[in-house]
Amino acid sequence: MSEKKGSAYGTPATDTSFRRSYDLDEYASKAKTREAAEKEESKARYEAKLAGKKYYKPMTGSETHTRARRDVIDLEANVGKVTLVPAGAGTGKRGRGAGFYCSACDLTFKDNMQWVEHVNSMQHLRNIGETGEVKKASAEDVHQRIAELWERVQEQKKASATTLKERLEMREEEAAKEREARRLKRQEELAKKKAEREAVEKVKVEYGDDVRIEGEHDEDDMMAAMGITGFGTSKKK
Repeated sequence: MSEKKGSAYGTPATDTSFRRSYDLDEYASKAKTREAAEKEESKARYEAKLAGKKYYKPMTGSETHTRARRDVIDLEANVGKVTLVPAGAGTGKRGRGAGFYCSACDLTFKDNMQWVEHVNSMQHLRNIGETGEVKKASAEDVHQRIAELWERVQEQKKASATTLKERLEMREEEAAKEREARRLKRQEELAKKKAEREAVEKVKVEYGDDVRIEGEHDEDDMMAAMGITGFGTSKKK
């Protein structure tokens, strides 16, 4: 009779205990919760459509009032840049594509007008956690706002003054560095000239009252050692 074949690890070939196990009841409850939420959302969308209104995401109670935008929308941030987008991102607005992408709403817009309209829309405000309603300011809030703006103006003035002072100090430091560089260059040139003079003086050797360069009169010295004073007459013509 043939014996049952096992795996290389000594376990039966049909053993699948190494596979990941899933809690079916847990995933079934998650699916039911998701389906119920989708059903409720589709019902709310249908009722809003019948009433002639636009559907917005329901508020959770943690939203804040909408405030004035402090930052300027930069529409030229991606000019001249290359962006990698998925293959099927060229159609529709859903998902990330080439253009102005909103991560809160997962939408992409092709021109700046649509982008600005979307940033100011109720859909975007709800997705970023704002109610879309502006808090009515009281007299105390107005006074506090004026005080904040005044403090900001004073800080900007101080910052500009400090910046000017820093610029002057930086310019003074640069001028001092330039003067030091010129001084070091002059010292290097003087040291180089001094070294050249010393090298010339080392080559020169004093011979009696005359100053001669070493190696210049070697032939004359040899002839003098041999008793030869010269060739021909020394009479001047």
